[in-house]
Amino acid sequence: MLSPFNGNFLEWLQWFPKADSLIHWLCCAPLSSLFLAWAAVLLGLLYSFRMGRKILKLSPGDERMGQIAGAIQEGSRAYLRCQSKNILIIGVLTCGIISAFLGWKTALSFAWGAILSGFSGYAGMYVSVRANVRTAQAAKEGIFKSFKVAFQSGAITGFLVMSLGLLGVLGLCWIFSPEGTTQSTALNHALIAFGFGASLISVFARLGGGIFTNGADVGADLVGKVEQNIPEDDPRNPAVIADNVGDNVGDCAGMSGDLFQTYVVTVISTFFIALSTFPTMDWLTRYPLLIQGVCLISCLSATVFVRLGKTQNVMNALYKGLAGSIILSFTGITALTYWMCGLTKEISAATSFQGMHFVIASAIGLVVTGALVWVTEFYTAKEYRPVQSLASASVTGAATNMIQGLAISMEACFLPVVIISVGIIGAYVSAGFFGIGLAASSMLGLTAMIMSLDAYGPITDNAGGIAEMSGMNEEVRQVTDKLDSVGNTTKAVTKGYAIGSGVLATFLLFMTYSDTIRKMVDFEIVFSLESPFVVVGLLLGSAVCYLFASMGMKAVGRAGAAVVLEVRRQFQEDPGILQGTSKPDYGRTVEMLTVASLKEMIIPSLLSVLGPLGLYALVLTVFDRYKALITLGGFLMGLIVTGVFLALSMTSGGGAFDNAKKYIEDGHHGGKGSLAHAAAVIGDTVGDPYKDTAGPAINALVKTATLTVLMLLCV
Repeated sequence: MLSPFNGNFLEWLQWFPKADSLIHWLCCAPLSSLFLAWAAVLLGLLYSFRMGRKILKLSPGDERMGQIAGAIQEGSRAYLRCQSKNILIIGVLTCGIISAFLGWKTALSFAWGAILSGFSGYAGMYVSVRANVRTAQAAKEGIFKSFKVAFQSGAITGFLVMSLGLLGVLGLCWIFSPEGTTQSTALNHALIAFGFGASLISVFARLGGGIFTNGADVGADLVGKVEQNIPEDDPRNPAVIADNVGDNVGDCAGMSGDLFQTYVVTVISTFFIALSTFPTMDWLTRYPLLIQGVCLISCLSATVFVRLGKTQNVMNALYKGLAGSIILSFTGITALTYWMCGLTKEISAATSFQGMHFVIASAIGLVVTGALVWVTEFYTAKEYRPVQSLASASVTGAATNMIQGLAISMEACFLPVVIISVGIIGAYVSAGFFGIGLAASSMLGLTAMIMSLDAYGPITDNAGGIAEMSGMNEEVRQVTDKLDSVGNTTKAVTKGYAIGSGVLATFLLFMTYSDTIRKMVDFEIVFSLESPFVVVGLLLGSAVCYLFASMGMKAVGRAGAAVVLEVRRQFQEDPGILQGTSKPDYGRTVEMLTVASLKEMIIPSLLSVLGPLGLYALVLTVFDRYKALITLGGFLMGLIVTGVFLALSMTSGGGAFDNAKKYIEDGHHGGKGSLAHAAAVIGDTVGDPYKDTAGPAINALVKTATLTVLMLLCV
């Protein structure tokens, strides 16, 4: 079926000489409508590069600021270099295995996904470690200038992640389907391998970065704030540079990999659902890709709405951009649907779906995004009951702080799960399983804006640290503190968004798995709880989530303990550090954390691949392939259900712990140095690995394991 974009356009094109193969494919093949998606990718990349040049031309401040920023940059580079070497070894081995079983083209698709995922994180971190000092310098001119620099710097990462993700999928469609047909086994294998490559990088980046940043944060807080009663970013603390490095490798590079993975997996899984639901209608497999193009352009247009008002409410300024992205995306999707198939006509005689059903399903995804952001903010922002109640509980000590914080983390699961559930049912009623795919697509269509909000957090956090360490005046510090005050909330809401959208993405991947194995056997396969193999798989999948979270938490505990001992050692051996007459050894702490985090991330990360493969091999050896496949189905169900609860609980609970500490530091319940503050700091050290390591990394674990199983089916 030819695209609705053909017709008069092709007649007009005939007046021109024949273009080269790429231009001809974009304009003349049945996939010609994808020129909109290609154009969006180009605009997103141009925006990122142009904004990057603009930010880097700004003043980096005085010599002292440059020295501090340089130390952060060097520590970040050193960590990513070491991480890249470790990942490269595993990636090359994996690439070789895929090549042996599925061919070199599929192996290259895996490498393509891994490279783009790694590059998106590295490029975003490259800008953020340079934007932090420029944000601090801009604070001398006031909050309006500084806010603009921080947001635009974060937007570079946001648009890079989404543009590169869409570029990767479009590139594979062009290479493996030059004639425009989507009925291609090679293309299907390539897309799965691409998603697997992105996912494998994500789980390493998310876990390794989380261990680094939390190890530094825990060590810096326990010795600096609790034992020595010095400020958070005091330059006398040997762990303070490592803490700032961790913000970038964890919250910027790590989160970039996480959202890149979620974005790619959603686009791919929706593609497969469309292929399964409408096997004779190729243009519907292109429809989700066009939605991504429309949403990317909408996010780009919505950046003009991100402006501080007279009240200087930073959170409202950021939410203007998100609201603008949602409204423009809905408008664009409606126009796109009308253009492609109309709103009231039936799509085909074989289905009763109309274009309006697709619009409604997409709108549900946008509404779910807004609802998840609001609920996550409610449980993690200082302005609302949960965080304030946690701060009040700190007055009576660390024990009551922990009890209240754990209770909030459990409570924070309920409303997001209700929202996700209502969204799934609503989208299914609207347009079946394809409707769920469209809801997920529209959710991830906001990736550019959401990632911009997330990257804003580490930039302003570092800016505040640089302002304090370089001795900038109080007026500047007040500006950076105000910008940083919403940073924890933006990082929390983006993690909530990533988890919620990840649930839909993995559900679609599970449907792809189920549909694939139904085609492999001659009878209907049902994942029933009456089957002991399904139940065993479900239990093991759930257990793997807890085991993975435990490994992440213990890794942070060991890294944090090592930092505590190192900071104590430096204070004891050189009393001049606390007196301000000697300079601490920042590099030693950064180097120690780099080695520890990379060592600790290997085994938990490999669990996402070796876990499902080992279970499959064990059941296949004892029984048969059918029982092995349904056991894996149960395993994936356990991962998805348990993973979403653990991830939501840890992410929201950790954010609440962190902001309860900051709420007290604002002057409530005795302020800094009080017993309540000491209790809240201890609670925050527990909340850090919750929200930055184990919680968000579970999201990567689930998707990587699911794609591992799909790769297994390709063999």
